[in-house]
Amino acid sequence: MSLLYNTGDWFSLGHGNSYRKVDLYTMDWPASINLEHMTVHAAPYGGPIALVKDSKQFIKLSGGESAKPVIRIFNCSGRLISTINWDNGNSGNIICMGWSDAEEFLVVQADGSVWRYDMFGNFLHKFSMGADVTDVQDAKIFASSSGTGIAVLTSSWKIYIVNSVTDPKLRPLSELLSISSDLTCWELVSKDRNTCCLLAHGTDVVLVRHGDSAPINHILNMKSEYSSIIAMAVSFNHRHLAIYTNTGAIWLGSADLRTKYCEFATGRTERPQQIAWCCNEDLHPDSQAVIVSYVSLVQVIGITGDFNIYTYDSPTTLIPEMDAVRVLTNSSHELFQRVPQSTSKIFGIISSQPASFLFEAHMEFQKRSHKSDEFLCLIQDDLGSAVGVCVEAAGQEFDSLTQKSLIRAAHFGKSFLPSYNPDGYIEMCRVLRVLNALREPIVGMPLTMRQFNHLQPLVILDRLIFRKHYALAIQIAKHLKLPESRILEHWAFHKIEHDKNDEEVARKISDKFRYHPMGERERISFANVAKKAQQKGRNKLAITLLEQEPRKNLRVPLLLELDASEKALTAATQSGDTDLIYMVILKMKSTTALSKFQMIIRRFPLAHDLYKKYCQTNSLSTLKDIYSQEDDFQAQAELGLREALDINNVEVSIPDISGNYKKATRMLEADACDEAKKLMKHQKVLDEKYQKRLYGKPLHETIHQLLILGDIKYADRLKSEFKVPERRYWWLRISVLALQFQWDELEKFAKSKKSPIGYEPFVEVCLKHNNVEQAKKYLPRCSEEKKFNWYLKAGCLLEAASFAYDQKDIDGLWLVHGRCATDSALMAKVDGLIQQLTTKK
Repeated sequence: MSLLYNTGDWFSLGHGNSYRKVDLYTMDWPASINLEHMTVHAAPYGGPIALVKDSKQFIKLSGGESAKPVIRIFNCSGRLISTINWDNGNSGNIICMGWSDAEEFLVVQADGSVWRYDMFGNFLHKFSMGADVTDVQDAKIFASSSGTGIAVLTSSWKIYIVNSVTDPKLRPLSELLSISSDLTCWELVSKDRNTCCLLAHGTDVVLVRHGDSAPINHILNMKSEYSSIIAMAVSFNHRHLAIYTNTGAIWLGSADLRTKYCEFATGRTERPQQIAWCCNEDLHPDSQAVIVSYVSLVQVIGITGDFNIYTYDSPTTLIPEMDAVRVLTNSSHELFQRVPQSTSKIFGIISSQPASFLFEAHMEFQKRSHKSDEFLCLIQDDLGSAVGVCVEAAGQEFDSLTQKSLIRAAHFGKSFLPSYNPDGYIEMCRVLRVLNALREPIVGMPLTMRQFNHLQPLVILDRLIFRKHYALAIQIAKHLKLPESRILEHWAFHKIEHDKNDEEVARKISDKFRYHPMGERERISFANVAKKAQQKGRNKLAITLLEQEPRKNLRVPLLLELDASEKALTAATQSGDTDLIYMVILKMKSTTALSKFQMIIRRFPLAHDLYKKYCQTNSLSTLKDIYSQEDDFQAQAELGLREALDINNVEVSIPDISGNYKKATRMLEADACDEAKKLMKHQKVLDEKYQKRLYGKPLHETIHQLLILGDIKYADRLKSEFKVPERRYWWLRISVLALQFQWDELEKFAKSKKSPIGYEPFVEVCLKHNNVEQAKKYLPRCSEEKKFNWYLKAGCLLEAASFAYDQKDIDGLWLVHGRCATDSALMAKVDGLIQQLTTKK
């Protein structure tokens, strides 16, 4: 069936190879723009266009016009973005201009210097191609695997390459390469992380790669006679190569020169202005085309030898894209591309594809015709694929009416599919709205669907940000459900750079961020914006912005950099993060006068306490000064005691320690200090008397040693003077007597008077030294409630059984019964006692 719908600009380049010309914009150039007298440098993917007067032409200057180059940068619809008044002529003439993959404008000068600008004419960076590169004759800007590269050809016929302008590392192409003045043209091919150069010498092409031992000569296999090669062009993907000879014949083949696709005679003798490959997603060479532009004519040539010609009233500029070629003139901006397969299936002449029938069914449905049902019946089994093709074709169109027709046809078709997954349909509707917004003349980014998918939405948002289309970027981010924080931060950066009122800028940024609340996953950082303000020297604005940053770990370090130490300390203490507090304390300590530092830190109790803790480890003298200034007598006493213990000089320091405790009304600690001093006096006497080290030992240990030494009298004296409890003293006495095996003395001591600790300790010390016989002497005097257990511990089972019988403790008897399994006589007695006790009950 034939559907003549929006196909007026289609043309065929052989069977199955249909191409089309799409009108993008009517150019909105200023009146002074005439491409005939200018060189055009356009960035791919709908990037900016730079225009500068052609230095090779003699042009009469109008009144007041400067002779120095003026570079004007426009968007794709011809709207002025910026102007660069080139004033770097001292560095040499401009040799080459172009754009990087980050849409930075590059200028290569004769002295080998490379200047980088943003699209708004702001200088970014400058670097040199090397000390050996001083007289550049020609240069090329090319896409490489590392980004954007530059190659220069010097007047001494040497070629040097930099594969990335962001990390310029110069490499000479080949030391063995010998180039003479008969070089007619050259091109760069970058593939698989390697860049090679194609040089045209007469009728041959020389392939040179870095690291090769020798260049490779290729002789073209051409039927047409020629004497020289005058132009070469590499495809956008660096896969294909076109070679134009002086007789107007074109050789088309692979970039490695191994495969020849075809040979075509243009029939024209003049030198072409440009040659560009019109590639598409199909990698087969037969589906590619080459566009050759002349002064007022464009020739589109297919691999099969078919061609088409377009004439123009003004000079043309070809802008290669990954899937198309844009043509720029004084009045128009057009796009040549191969008709997408999905579009061809629907609108192709005599097309019988299901998608074509679905589109026609929808058209008939709108007319309320019964033919709609007939078309649907023809594709009942293929309706799902037809809907998918209509959705895909909608994404390939630039005309919004055609997009709507295709989307409506897909919507019409999917209504008959109960299990249709609408995700792809919904996503295409979203993307189409974005593409149409980008193609608006005020934005001027005429991206195709393939370019959109290649760049990805985040990159496109970044490009909108760089163009300062913040409102559109926000709307697109919302529409595609992408993060908005990066856009808002860049908007804030722009405000900081161009609005000089600090209060107004802070208010606008705060309001804008507040109206765009984000979750934890995407939180807007006031710290990043404040950092930008700091870089611009606007410290007051930076501090104001930081006060709204909720994340203290981001706020505190930057406040310190801005010398806002008190605000940083406030934020750190509010966070409760000790690491942050210590960061501020140490920074303030090193940058602030000591008196001012101590005055500030006292207002922050948590920070003050942490600083004291820091001083305990690193500077006790500083800590002592702090306590002295604060009249903290208790802390002074404790610190003095700690120091005295560390240097083993407690006796000398005790008066001061005791005095500080008394000033702090800590009488218990003060009395303890006084008693410690008295004890140390006694210990000095004892050390001299016994030549034994007792100085510094506790009172308990001192008495214990005296008892071991047998100085009972002095031990009693210390007991009395220091009011040692009687119970503790008895424990010490019986422990020492047992330790020295003085059992008779122990027995005398037990009989000297009534024991204040009972007689169980006597049994315990005897058993500890395995003297059961001595323990038996004290068992009868133990308390009744504990006597049974001590009998068991001493192994006196008969006595334990008798005691349990007397106490009528049947459980105790059974306990004894369980322990006398090896003594049958004793077991019999215990059984008798148990039986008697049981009978009595």
